[in-house]
Amino acid sequence: MEEVSQRKQGVVNGFSGLSITGITGFCLPFCILHLNLSMTFFRDIGRYLLMIKGMFTRPENGKMYWKEFMHQCSEIGIGSLGIVGIISIFIGAVSTIQTAYQLVTPLIPLSTIAQVVRDTIILEFAPTLVCIVLAGVAGSKIASELGNMRVSEQIDALEIMGINTKSYLVMPKIAAGLLMIPLLVVLAMILGIWGGRLAGEMANIISASTYDKGLLEYFLPYNVIFALIKSYVFAFIITSIPAFYGYFVKGGALEIGRASTKAVVVSCILILFADYVLSALLL
Repeated sequence: MEEVSQRKQGVVNGFSGLSITGITGFCLPFCILHLNLSMTFFRDIGRYLLMIKGMFTRPENGKMYWKEFMHQCSEIGIGSLGIVGIISIFIGAVSTIQTAYQLVTPLIPLSTIAQVVRDTIILEFAPTLVCIVLAGVAGSKIASELGNMRVSEQIDALEIMGINTKSYLVMPKIAAGLLMIPLLVVLAMILGIWGGRLAGEMANIISASTYDKGLLEYFLPYNVIFALIKSYVFAFIITSIPAFYGYFVKGGALEIGRASTKAVVVSCILILFADYVLSALLL
């Protein structure tokens, strides 16, 4: 009995020694890593807010700012027309075919297909999916452009000349995004609904007159307002987040690529999170 009790005591002492030294040594690196990630997260939020605050200053030369704003409107809006148009048409076409595939009962009228396609495109596909694509197209372009200017010391040269680089380089991009991206979303709604109509007519699923009739049934104008609210929020995310990562990049070409990738990933995550929050609050 004494030998058994001594063995038990030895096992307990071994585990207690492991809990003090082994577990502490195992958990300490993870605690340090978690602390570093938390400090980086809060530091980035602070720098982001300071960048947004630094944009709102009086322009040194209004004509120069206007020229940069128009250039960004062309880059973000007109430069993305092709990809937005192609995606919107095929989204509408696929939505019509898949909705018709699921309506297997003759009790549901065919005009319901148009209603489902209309509401799906207006509420979700046009604002969310198009903005996720724009985060990759326009967001990566903004991050790489500012990152290249930072690495090549062009931003430092502008600051030496007395120009507020946050206002001159970042503000026109955000303003152009807030103007052009909602217009692209409206265009995506129109092309998506038209693509669904075209696909339904070509596949002999639904006639054009029945489709047009379904578009007018049970239409809620608030859905369009909700989609536009989402597009403005997404536009701010798409332009400000890549501008932040590009503006504060350090290193060379490799770091510019990493910053562009990180900007697109973070923008997509924030778009999906904002989509959930806005849907929970406004619907």
